[in-house]
Order: sequence, then structure tokens, then C-alpha cells
Amino acid sequence: MIRPELCPLAQPPSSTREQGAGAAHWECFFVKNVLCVCFAFVFLFLQVQSEDSVLLFVIAWTITEIIRYSFYTFSLLNHLPYLIKWARYTLFIVLYPMGVSGELLTIYAALPFVRQAGLYSISLPNKYNFSFDYYAFLILIMISYIPSWDHSFNTYSPLSKAPWRVSHGTKHCPSR
Repeated sequence: MIRPELCPLAQPPSSTREQGAGAAHWECFFVKNVLCVCFAFVFLFLQVQSEDSVLLFVIAWTITEIIRYSFYTFSLLNHLPYLIKWARYTLFIVLYPMGVSGELLTIYAALPFVRQAGLYSISLPNKYNFSFDYYAFLILIMISYIPSWDHSFNTYSPLSKAPWRVSHGTKHCPSR
């Protein structure tokens, strides 16, 4: 598990940390996905750059970041417009699946090129007596999205129950 206090990347301002450690963990997970998907597939294979799935996750990530940092900025200024608050707690429900779908479709589109190029794969025999198949690893990554989907969406995201809390003006939300 990634410890949020050890990941300084994209930490939310202290005024928004009341949502708990899940917010920081979510931020670290997001940064890892950005680096993995962008570098490992989009920049290395020109064929993948023209996929519609790239546009899908780039749009989702861009809108998410604009909303996130607008929310943080206005929170720090103690002047949070309702539209920004609404977008932060509502559009996540659309943008999260959109981003995940784009990431998975991009990885899927890159699979044939990874296999053909043997990218990041190590075959036997070698002096370390170790093998690694990046193609199989990517398939495992895609499969790992299945159990982590519900876990990330409902547990680590501070936003999954926030719309109820915001609309009802309470700190507690009935379990779903």
C-alpha cells in the first residue's frame, strides 16, 4: 500500500484534507497511472497515439485536473462557488469511468505492439536466470483494474459519498 504521507505529489491543500487519507492515496494512484499510460504506451508507439482511447482519457484527466485545482484554489481563498463544488462532487461519477475506460482501451491497443517489439521483456537464458514478459504483465494490470475499480471508486475516492454529504449538510453518509 502506498503511504499518503510519503507521496508529496499532488497533495491537496490542508483545508481539503478533512476528507481523509484516501484523498492522498487517490492522488498517488492517479499520478502513477498518468506516468504509466502516457510514457509506456502513448509516447513509445506512434500507432497508439492516434487511438480514440487516448483522447478519451486525456479529456477525462484534463477536466478532472481543472476541476480539482479550481476547487483547491477557491477553497484556499475561502470563496468556493457552487458550480465548482458541484462539479467536484458530481462530474467525478462520469469522469472516473471515462478515464479508466480510456486507460484500459489504450493498454489494449498497445498490446500487439508490445508483443511485436518485445518491449521491456527479458527472456531466458540470461546471466541472471530471470525472465519477464511485459505483455503478460500488461494483461495482469488490465485484470487488476477489475477488483481495484470498486475499491478505488467507493473507498479511496473521497468523492464517492461526498455528493450525499454535501447535499444533506452532514459529515456522515448512510452505507451503500
